[in-house]
Amino acid sequence: MAKKIINLLILLPLGVILIVFCVANRQSVTLAFNPFRPDDQVLAVSAPLFVFLFIALISGMLIGSAATWFSQGKHRKRARTEAKEAIRWQSEADRHKTRAEEIAGQLPSR
Repeated sequence: MAKKIINLLILLPLGVILIVFCVANRQSVTLAFNPFRPDDQVLAVSAPLFVFLFIALISGMLIGSAATWFSQGKHRKRARTEAKEAIRWQSEADRHKTRAEEIAGQLPSR
């Protein structure tokens, strides 16, 4: 319940701000990829300003998350190897426990 309220308090104002931002930046701008001839229409794209800003934001988030994912690869690999080792140790402990119970069952009772 608290998570829903926090999400509502954060996401609702953020959504309103983004809608106002999109409405305020509806004018069409041209993004030219040829720095020597910016009037060249072959290497130019026209769209509203907020489209370019959203594309930049989304691509930055994707590049940042990919960089984080690759940089944390060694930690994920270590966690996998340690999980396998923990499973191996647990199975060995279970084997020793069953063996000890068998030996205890074979001992004469007092």
